Amino acid sequence: MEIKSAEFVISNTDVRKCPEGNRPEYAFIGRSNVGKSSLINMLTDKKGLAMTSQKPGKTVLINHFLINNEWFLVDLPGYGYAQRGKEGRENIRRIIESYILGREQLTCLFVLLDCRHEPQKIDLEFMQWLGENGVPFAIIFTKIDKISRGRLTANVEVYKNRLLETWEELPPVFYSSSEKKVGKEEILNYIEEINKSLGD
Repeated sequence: MEIKSAEFVISNTDVRKCPEGNRPEYAFIGRSNVGKSSLINMLTDKKGLAMTSQKPGKTVLINHFLINNEWFLVDLPGYGYAQRGKEGRENIRRIIESYILGREQLTCLFVLLDCRHEPQKIDLEFMQWLGENGVPFAIIFTKIDKISRGRLTANVEVYKNRLLETWEELPPVFYSSSEKKVGKEEILNYIEEINKSLGD
């Protein structure tokens, strides 16, 4: 898939104010500082589309971007940012959950995981929650340019084995590097395949 146009449409904290209509939505989520904004900018070829920040936990809104006038890319707040304080974390959790569970147009949720780290409890619990609620999701391992190929393979293997302790089968898995533009084609082709199947 080639992205010809990507435009910001709306930011809000209320799922009821999300765009109307039935265009499919592909949302991106992950722990703070996982490289979400950089990935979105890389996928769309627009450097400043999603705001990247040195400070983790900057996205606190549901951000909708219209892609090729056909589908929405949705940038969701990062979860688990400790310095936000209990009330702030609770607020973010409410925004995320209301969108994921209440938004019928959500077609697939991409869960971003930093490939350099071992499985984090918060990520495993989040994916478990998605499974319990029947939310279709895929995994994107980010920052693969930051570690060696052997280390990447070993880390991903550990992750898959942890997931298979509770899952019968694994969701689709992608690998990305925003700096090296790795994974762009695979992720966009996957979205295109789903869009085509929706049109059948």
